[in-house]
Order: sequence, then C-alpha cells, then structure tokens
Amino acid sequence: MSANGESSRRAGGGAQAVSPPSSPKLTVSRPPSPGLSAMDPGSPMGLGDGDPSIMDTFKPIETNMSYDVPTDKPYKINPPPLDRPVRLYCDGIYDLVHYGHMRALEQAKKSLPNVYLMVGMCNDLDTHTRKGKTVLTEGERYESMRHCRWVDEIITDAPWIVTQEFLDEHEIDYVCHDDIPYASADCDDVYAFVKAQGRFLPTQRTDGVSTSDLITRIVRDYDKYLRRNLERGMSPKELNISFLKEQELNLQKHVSEIREQIKKNIRGTREDLVGELEDLKAELRNTKMFWEDRGQDFVRGFSSMFGTQVTKIFGRKRRIGDGGAPVKRIRASSSKDSLVSATSEGH
Repeated sequence: MSANGESSRRAGGGAQAVSPPSSPKLTVSRPPSPGLSAMDPGSPMGLGDGDPSIMDTFKPIETNMSYDVPTDKPYKINPPPLDRPVRLYCDGIYDLVHYGHMRALEQAKKSLPNVYLMVGMCNDLDTHTRKGKTVLTEGERYESMRHCRWVDEIITDAPWIVTQEFLDEHEIDYVCHDDIPYASADCDDVYAFVKAQGRFLPTQRTDGVSTSDLITRIVRDYDKYLRRNLERGMSPKELNISFLKEQELNLQKHVSEIREQIKKNIRGTREDLVGELEDLKAELRNTKMFWEDRGQDFVRGFSSMFGTQVTKIFGRKRRIGDGGAPVKRIRASSSKDSLVSATSEGH
C-alpha cells in the first residue's frame, strides 16, 4: 500500500480525514498486488484454484481494463474520470464478514482500471436502532474490514443514508451496491438520488450467503454449540445457562452418543452381512462350475460303460411276420400254458 493510502486509512473509530481536491491521493492509487491476475478466481491466495465445484460456483472476477460503464441500466451512469483514480464508495454494516461481502468489494475494486475504494461502516447506535443487534461491536467490525485487501480506506461512523454533503466531502465518483432497491423507514430506495445523479455503479450480489443466514444457522444449532463449548471447559455461568439447561444438554449428549453407537453397530452388522452374502455367492459360483465340469465327465463315463448295451436295446429292430405285419404272441386261454402265434390280418 502507498504511504498516502495508509495514512488516510481509518479504523477503530479514528478521526475522519477530509480529502481536499489537491490531495495527492487523487493522483496516486495503490498498485495491484503482485500476481493478482494469476490468482483468480478471486481469492487472494488462490484458494479454490483447480477445484471444479468452487470454480463453477464462484466465477472469477476479472478486472475491467477499460473505462466503459454499463449502459443497459434504467438509470444513467456518468463516465468515469480518466486523469486520476476513480473514487468508489461501498457502505454497509459488515457484521460477521463473509465471502459475500468480500466478493462485492472485489467487484467494486475491479470495476475499472484505476480505483480507490472507500468502505463506510455504520456505528452500533445507528445499526441497533434501525436494523437490530449485531454480533460484533463496531470496533470489531472496523478491525475486521481493515484486513480486506480490496479496501483502500475505511470511513467509520458512516451515515445510514448517503447524503449529498457526504458525497461532496469525500469526493465520491460512484456509490457501489447491488442495484436492487434498498428500502429504509425513510424511503423506498436509499440510493435513489445517487442513481438520479449518475453516480451509482452496480455490483452483483452473491446468492446463498448473508449475515442473517449465518445467525440463523447459529440459532438453529444453538444447543449443539452450547454442548461444544461446555465440552471445551466453559462454565454454565459463562454461557448464561441455568442448571436445568446444563442437565438437559448433558442428557442430549448421552442420547446422541447412544444413537451414534447404534448407527455404528448397525453399519458394522450390515457390512458383515454383505460380506457373508458375497462369500456365499462365490461358493455357489464355484460349486456350479465344479458340477458343470463333473457333469461332462459323468456323461463321457456313462457312454463308455453302457454305450454298447444302450445301442442294442434301443437299436433292436422289431420282428416282422408274414406279409410284413408285426407278430403278436397271444395266450390261447387261461387254462393253457402254450402260446399260439397268430398273424393279424391288417387290423
């Protein structure tokens, strides 16, 4: 980071420094990090490179090497200045900073070739009054954002709604945010007047993650996190839970252990049964092959032993009587033992 960029950075509730028009930072921008283009899909350390699932989910964010701005929006966008860094401003609460925040800031930083990115963060009083309680305090939120590589300057105690005076004071060329109307108690879209002035530059929202989603996960799995922290040695008093709640969590833990043991045993039994079935199938295949081979031997042995007799029995010609008719032996009567030969007359 350049020296003037570091001197103008604000964190932890520091005093705001107003940049006069002659400030050197209007002509000097922080140079891009070494090898940045080779580290896409956007992670500063190249995380996710080569992983198809991550590459498909999070497309690389390319740096716009031209000064062209979108022309397909229902609001006008002023052409950017070409003789100095373009001063972009992103504002928000940035509680429980996540990759959705980071990708929005990266888009803003890469939206034009030469960008000086400022991030405004609202204080706890405004946030708790207008939106609700945060997990991190304002000091923790400021410090978290200070470590983001895309940010050149942090503006603490930023206004909940951007005003004309604020835009002029910080010489903001564009306010960056996704262009879905952001409603507040005071208006339907807090960025409406910025769009009307052509000083709004849209970014793409990252679906599937938000601070509210993260808090919902914690609330949903509240008991699991309590049990985890109890197992790590935290006391019920530190976790602000009663004796009864502690006993309930201990019971849940025992039930969970029993359930896992049953699953493990069932899984082991199933694997044993599958193994035994495979062994039985193999034995049946071997037995079948054995008897198929022995069957051929039996046929050959039977033929060699009884082949002549079988041929005589089944190949014997039937005797033919006079006239070519078969000869019948007829017993004359039940009282006589002699046999009388008679020739059938064509019957």
